[in-house]
Amino acid sequence: MEDLLYLTHRIPYPPNKGDKIRSYHLLRYLSQRFHVHLGTFVDTKEDWQYAENIREWCDEICLIRLDPRIARLRCLSGFATGSPLTLPFYWDKQLKLWVDDILKKKPVTKIVTFSAAMTQYVRHIHSAQRVIDFVDVDSDKWRQYAQTKPWPLNWIYKRESVLLQNYEKNMAQEFDKSTFVSSKEAALFKMMVPEVAEKVDYFNNGVDTDYFSPIHQFTNPYTTGNHILVFTGAMDYWANIDAVEWFAQKVFPIVRSQIADIEFYIVGSNPGARVLTLTNIPGVIVTGKVEDIRPYLKYASIAIAPLRIARGIQNKVLEAMAMGKSVVLSPQAMEGIQAIDGEELYVATDEITFADKIINLISEESGAELNAARSRILSDYTWSASFARFDQLFMST
Repeated sequence: MEDLLYLTHRIPYPPNKGDKIRSYHLLRYLSQRFHVHLGTFVDTKEDWQYAENIREWCDEICLIRLDPRIARLRCLSGFATGSPLTLPFYWDKQLKLWVDDILKKKPVTKIVTFSAAMTQYVRHIHSAQRVIDFVDVDSDKWRQYAQTKPWPLNWIYKRESVLLQNYEKNMAQEFDKSTFVSSKEAALFKMMVPEVAEKVDYFNNGVDTDYFSPIHQFTNPYTTGNHILVFTGAMDYWANIDAVEWFAQKVFPIVRSQIADIEFYIVGSNPGARVLTLTNIPGVIVTGKVEDIRPYLKYASIAIAPLRIARGIQNKVLEAMAMGKSVVLSPQAMEGIQAIDGEELYVATDEITFADKIINLISEESGAELNAARSRILSDYTWSASFARFDQLFMST
């Protein structure tokens, strides 16, 4: 097998967050075809325990501690150099030395970087075929952030959007192939950089449909017997915080006024003060980290994804659909997912529509859409289908 260098901005294990789910499955796929040399950052103390888990898929590993506080200070250099702040945030001299050493002593023929930030370590390499998995158009996410924040954050985020977009364009021109998480995300980037359109493509995120399956039996985590709405996701991520705040404050009271025995569960790790404060609203429960989200999906009445800022594909939506749940979601959370509104999921554009769709679904209690949602996942969003597509793209570079 050939040697491959794989660089990720976060350790690809455990697969418990959106980016880590994709980078983990990509690592597993690559390890079946190459001798993988993995360079990555570890940004939480908890994740150090998983170092041994990924060694079975790699020939060599370089794990670099990333302290977010120090990394944020390092970002300040970007203001002096005129670079996007993302680059100094993920810059480490030790990782650069390791990358250079691997490229000297191993006959690396292919390089995969997971996110634009990791391309800075291999910009100078032309002896190997290079692929960037951008995943999302991150520069557009910063643009969305800028529209919602007060000064000076809106100025900083707008600056990041402009400079990062220029960097993304340059990398797409330099590298052999750029991939994204959906056809819509790839189309957006092609519109931004039409001169490299022929080198831009996508492969969808997938779902482990055996793991996320309604056939599994679990203990019901809900003890009240009430109707349950559930949101799943890391609760230290700003877009998730914004989503549950908006829903709990604007939508849930409308629903609860019509359905008294309904509760809203926020299920995810690291909820801060803003999320915990939502428990002051009657019927809102915050669980914090749980060992397994599947029981919370299985026994919920409806899964919701009221994201107002989003890019790419939302794994939380795919997982709920795979579990056969009705999902009510915003247009932003729907982006990149090919599914039929009103049959396989339910799109709501504002608080009144959101509330009405939930109330109607609870009242009807129809199970027809459950099979339709899972059928869509089985046909279009399995990892085997995604990597069959990636295989064609990757091997053609």
